[in-house]
Amino acid sequence: MAKTLGGIIVPILTPMHADERINEPALRNHIDRMLEGGVHGLFPCGTNGEGYILSEGEKEEVFAICLSQTAGRVPVFAGTGCVGTRDTIRLSRKAADMGADVLSVITPGFAAASQEELYAHYRAVAESVDAPILLYNIPARTGNALAPATVERLSRIPNIVGVKDSSGNFDNILQYIERTRGSGFVVLSGNDSLILWTLLAGGAGGIAGCANVFPETMTAIYERFLAGDIEGARRAQDAVRPFRDCFRFGNPNTVVKAAVALQGYPVGKCRRPFDRLPEEGLAAVRQVLAELAEQGVR
Repeated sequence: MAKTLGGIIVPILTPMHADERINEPALRNHIDRMLEGGVHGLFPCGTNGEGYILSEGEKEEVFAICLSQTAGRVPVFAGTGCVGTRDTIRLSRKAADMGADVLSVITPGFAAASQEELYAHYRAVAESVDAPILLYNIPARTGNALAPATVERLSRIPNIVGVKDSSGNFDNILQYIERTRGSGFVVLSGNDSLILWTLLAGGAGGIAGCANVFPETMTAIYERFLAGDIEGARRAQDAVRPFRDCFRFGNPNTVVKAAVALQGYPVGKCRRPFDRLPEEGLAAVRQVLAELAEQGVR
């Protein structure tokens, strides 16, 4: 399972028509583009996939498309976390029945939760499904952080197999690694700028939003690292910095989706109200894409 969870997993965006319906042909095309770019897994209905704004039925639709189009070529990590434990269990069971390889379960959000409440939530989900579970820590979005001690406790539950950390705090990643080292528990960076450093510290890779835009370059971080080419991995890691600098213009997943559209792929905009970038932001993204294309960043 640790091998299955490693590498660069793309939190795949959800293409939409102008009326905000899911664009199935565009999603299938984007999946193929990601697989051709070498990604090691797909994560539908994450933050970049706008899982926060999709209905449960729409999430099931996206899961079905990803599973069908991927056809077992790489693992599919279904984003099944909901605010409530009962809802999370229901969607997790559905995704597992559909054939998802791993369930990515974000921490409950909006209402403040204690560490004991978070532990009980994840334990209840794990005991209710026969599938591997990946914890997902993104406190800036949910308002709740998984403390390293809680992750250590959860790692002892057999089907809780890893964690994605999107806190942006590298010391948090280090503590996750330190507290679970030697157990087979997998730690993945959810921050694209920390993937190489997570690998060097003993982590297994990253769930990288920028892979939607530059799949070959993002996967090169991991592949070069495995080959012992640390300098080459660092160059690939550094290559996406100019694009990440564009995140100052808006919501990062809005910037990512706008960038993919500017590359010529009809993925549409993010669902309203999170669908706008200022003109200066679009101009900056367009310029960065052109410059990186000239440099061979793909």
